[in-house]
Amino acid sequence: YIAKEVSINPELERLRIDATRKVLESRDTVVVASVSSIYSIGSPDDFFNQRLSYSVPTVISRDYLLREFVSLGYVRTEDLIESGKFRVRGNHVEIFPTSEENPVRFTLEGEKIVAISFFDPLTGQTSLRVAAVSIFPINYFFYDHARIENALPRIRAELDEQVQFFLSRDKREYAERLKQKTLFDLEMLAQYGHCQGIENYSYYLSGRSIGEAPFTLLDFFRGDYLAIIDESHITVPQLNGMYEGDRSRKQKLVEYGFRLPTALENRPLNFTEFQRKLDRVLYVSATPAPFEIEDSQHHVTELLVRPTGLIDPQIIIKKTEDPVRDLVHELKKNGKYGRALVTTLTKKMAEKLSEFLTLKGIRCSYLHSEIKSLDRIKIIRKLRTGEIDVLIGINLLREGLDLPEVSLVAILDADKEGFLRSETSLIQTFGRSARNINGKVLAYISDMTRSLRRAIEESERRREFQKEYNRIHGIEPASIRSVIKTFHDDDYWIRKSEEELKADFPDRESLAKGIEKLTDQMKAKAAALDFKTAAQIRDHIKYLKNLLIEMY
Repeated sequence: YIAKEVSINPELERLRIDATRKVLESRDTVVVASVSSIYSIGSPDDFFNQRLSYSVPTVISRDYLLREFVSLGYVRTEDLIESGKFRVRGNHVEIFPTSEENPVRFTLEGEKIVAISFFDPLTGQTSLRVAAVSIFPINYFFYDHARIENALPRIRAELDEQVQFFLSRDKREYAERLKQKTLFDLEMLAQYGHCQGIENYSYYLSGRSIGEAPFTLLDFFRGDYLAIIDESHITVPQLNGMYEGDRSRKQKLVEYGFRLPTALENRPLNFTEFQRKLDRVLYVSATPAPFEIEDSQHHVTELLVRPTGLIDPQIIIKKTEDPVRDLVHELKKNGKYGRALVTTLTKKMAEKLSEFLTLKGIRCSYLHSEIKSLDRIKIIRKLRTGEIDVLIGINLLREGLDLPEVSLVAILDADKEGFLRSETSLIQTFGRSARNINGKVLAYISDMTRSLRRAIEESERRREFQKEYNRIHGIEPASIRSVIKTFHDDDYWIRKSEEELKADFPDRESLAKGIEKLTDQMKAKAAALDFKTAAQIRDHIKYLKNLLIEMY
């Protein structure tokens, strides 16, 4: 067993806490989440009620203010301030809340707060003065001292019971392992109010009963709200499978003495609990499963026409003894019309086919789950820019890819029934060439299958509807045009090399003036309610400030 080391990106953690804070404070909030939204986090009441609110003027001593910060889990430092820490500078107390992008400076005179402002952590310059601010706990699982004191004896009682259970079955090493781990956690909780893996004691700390649903992101939405489940044909099964997968892993940890039995209560929602927590749901999918149709009580809206007038691609069935040889011919013929996607059934076949096509003079690459996410982005960009003409994949070429340059999709072994060649998977794969006016699909088969036949019938139904709609409304189809972005196309400065930046800013003084000028532009855009541009300029400023340290 290798202990799970949770290394959370500080920026990601800040965004998480900031999102949930805004949900609690305002109804005008949209949160984009993954299936992690059904996993256990702290109670929204605990998180919200533990916040500390300050305004100008608030009568409070400096020492008491510092104690309040410590009570929320913040740590004092004398170094550069970072998220989750605070420091004292004369009559200024500076804290970097986990829920804010910039630290907050409290200015005190005597025993009164006379000013509250946000400031830049690097330069120390004030960016915004405010009349009031709220400081939230450092994370969702931070509890007050009284709650922890109440939980400690109950955890010890369960520990004693489980140790005796192991000893009665002559499993002394399990008993000793559990005892050492749990006693260390209890000592950390008693001393600091927190420990690594505190979420495994959430049953006691949150005051729930055995079997009661844990608190999740969904509990932070008060009253009525809309849940939009994108690509529902994939997302719903994922949500349905999280509970059993998590429980299977945790049961092994309990069985071998790595965790107390109540750690099983630190879990995701089961599917029934998840459904009960939803208020209104919108399922979005090109291929909804029977569950979504039934759950929506057949209130289904079909959006079959596109603003560009494009119709679903033509499906061509290919029966040949040598599909790869025919594929080479089709790919070379397709070169003047656009790029191509080829789907295979295995990773090994994708790699071998890529090697073979390269030998045949076709510029190609493969894409599968073993390739890192950032590398996938680079490969897809190469396809769009024309550095390669063919992309070979397995399951990654189905949902979510917006590739207008792709005019051909070739499906090898299209007659092999299974998950990768089901009706839903085939329709999703067909759709990858539906953004190009020359789009077509080649399905290589030996025999026709039920899934393929139904997928073709559905595609033909949509094609006929789209063609008739275009005829009635006089629409001439046109390919989608989509800008090809780099990693940082929203950030002009990041796209420049260090040499170019040094040419623009030869010394620290010119760079400081550039930052000052951009700051004025950012504030002007914000005042004009152009928040998108203001946010982009803000990112430019952040990067340039880092250059003060890195380049000069």
